[in-house]
Amino acid sequence: MLQLKTLLTSLSCALILSANLAQAETPQDFLNTYQTAAKAADAQFQGFSATRGEQFFKTTHGNDWSCASCHTSNPATVGKHASTGKAIDPLAPSANPERFTSTRKVDKWFKRNCNDVLSRECTALEKGDILTFLMAIK
Repeated sequence: MLQLKTLLTSLSCALILSANLAQAETPQDFLNTYQTAAKAADAQFQGFSATRGEQFFKTTHGNDWSCASCHTSNPATVGKHASTGKAIDPLAPSANPERFTSTRKVDKWFKRNCNDVLSRECTALEKGDILTFLMAIK
């Protein structure tokens, strides 16, 4: 029963995210969407945290890579893919205004990078914390 409830919660969050992200065009739009999904997943949701986002970004979570492995500990600078060496444009919206403006790209890269770092997709809370951290970088 618990597995079914978890599956239904995950599916409802995915539907909320996909419906709302179709409209997203700015980092704040994405943040609003993640907030709605986080509230749907947890009635006790208290908001996103740049501190939690920074910690998440710099932690390996038991695997070889963290977000900072490729995006550097300062995501306002150019990064480099950890295995290919390919340059990666800055991730922070303040340093790269093109970041978090395309639903297709945001979905693609969160899915791929979260799987690389966590071996699973990120939750709405994790995405919101990461984005809050990135938006706080000036």
